[in-house]
Amino acid sequence: MKEVFISYSHFDEDLRDELEVHLTGLKRQGIINTWHDRKITGGSVIDSEINAYISTADIILLLISPHFIASDYCYKTELSTALQKHQDGSATVLPVILKPCDWHDLPFGKLLAAPTDGKPIVKFQTLDDGFLEVVKAIKNIIGKEADSERLQQAIPLSQIYESKVKATIRSSNLRVKKIFTDKDKDEFEIDTFEYIARFFENSLAELERRNETVKCRYRRIDSNTFESIIYVNGQQKSLCSVALNNTLGLKGITFSYGNSTNGVNESMHVENDGYHQYLKSMGFLFYHSSGETKLTMEGAAEYYWELLMKNLQ
Repeated sequence: MKEVFISYSHFDEDLRDELEVHLTGLKRQGIINTWHDRKITGGSVIDSEINAYISTADIILLLISPHFIASDYCYKTELSTALQKHQDGSATVLPVILKPCDWHDLPFGKLLAAPTDGKPIVKFQTLDDGFLEVVKAIKNIIGKEADSERLQQAIPLSQIYESKVKATIRSSNLRVKKIFTDKDKDEFEIDTFEYIARFFENSLAELERRNETVKCRYRRIDSNTFESIIYVNGQQKSLCSVALNNTLGLKGITFSYGNSTNGVNESMHVENDGYHQYLKSMGFLFYHSSGETKLTMEGAAEYYWELLMKNLQ
């Protein structure tokens, strides 16, 4: 059994909880056991307990975010020990990129990170997509694919309880539901709209740069609406407008082929599952390639971009 130490900032605790959920399959098979500082029991000396577990870890996950980099304890203490163990071969360090941040030039920047190409977890269409890549990276580290027959064999419970951390074996199902306020919903909705607007503006510029026959126009009509047009050989091929709280009275973020006052082809609104907020489409259009129902900001932007590009593909 591989011992996995998770180094993270407490600001990212909700994402750490999601990662633990995705690691449950490996834990149920007796392949790994995870440890992080929330498993410290009352009366323990925190620094010595953390040092004891990171010193015996086989795999060390660094959950990278701006808050991780800003944390003196994560960056100076846990990271230093992790890199020393990686260098001497006593552990493998895997940076897990949670959020966009400037990490490539830092001491761990040369290590192979997860997800692939260091794409931040929060920029996947869903968190599940991102964390699945992390699980696959961990399986590669422990050689699961190279020794699948051995890992498919059931591991007796007696072996699990004989692990180095048997005194702290406990459930990873420790998430507590949150109450999301109207303010939380409004801020998430506005932030998502602004993200989609930047996504479209940058994507149109790149689309034009890569294709000689294509010209694009992005126009911000007002604070709540933008328009995108794609021309091929001077002929208009696709036009859409995206609006926050559409002028027709529809709440949420709407997509319209043509002017937004002429009708709505798709709409998204904010929902939550008690742990995270996400975007859910109304399903007016049924050819969304991913089939996901809980969309991140990135997923929402990709979906609407897919609708715009459909006429060109």
